[in-house]
Amino acid sequence: MFLEAKTWADMFILGLPVLEKVLRAVLVYAFLVVGLRLAGKRELAQLNPFDLVVLLTISNTVQNAIIGDDNSVTGGIIGAGTLLLVNLVVVRFLYAHERLDRLIEGAPDLLIENGRVNAARLKRETITVGELETAARKQGFASLDDVDRAVLEPGGGITFVARRPKLEETRHEELLQRLDRVLAELGALRRERPSEG
Repeated sequence: MFLEAKTWADMFILGLPVLEKVLRAVLVYAFLVVGLRLAGKRELAQLNPFDLVVLLTISNTVQNAIIGDDNSVTGGIIGAGTLLLVNLVVVRFLYAHERLDRLIEGAPDLLIENGRVNAARLKRETITVGELETAARKQGFASLDDVDRAVLEPGGGITFVARRPKLEETRHEELLQRLDRVLAELGALRRERPSEG
């Protein structure tokens, strides 16, 4: 059974002018880029359920600003296509302009340095030690004691670098291994040599 003409019209005939659809998408895109930049890297990292709820709610909230009174498929395609195109242009432009890219994305933040947690940076990024420990466990660290450096990247991810043993610890371990080998060789020599008694 064929769809009625009104259904076809509702699906494909725009309720708003094309230029308005494009401008709405561009304005919402710009607002979200600036808003997320001001909100901090934490919003991008989605470290806890609250941040995820905020991001999902924002997407639903701005949907109406992008589509307006137009629920047509054509309008949705124009809005989504505009967002994709604007993002492509912005990413390519920023790729060619590294200084501007750093200004917009921000710089990485050092959360742990030389095995010490930087509480001031955690507070600034509103990340708790518990959230940092959770992120470390997700990357295979048993605890923050195993971490030498942790960097909150501009994109919101956290990079962890394992703590390397200190020089004395390494030497101590090498000496213990050598001692074990010497003791093993002595034991082998005693077993080979007949007892003189």
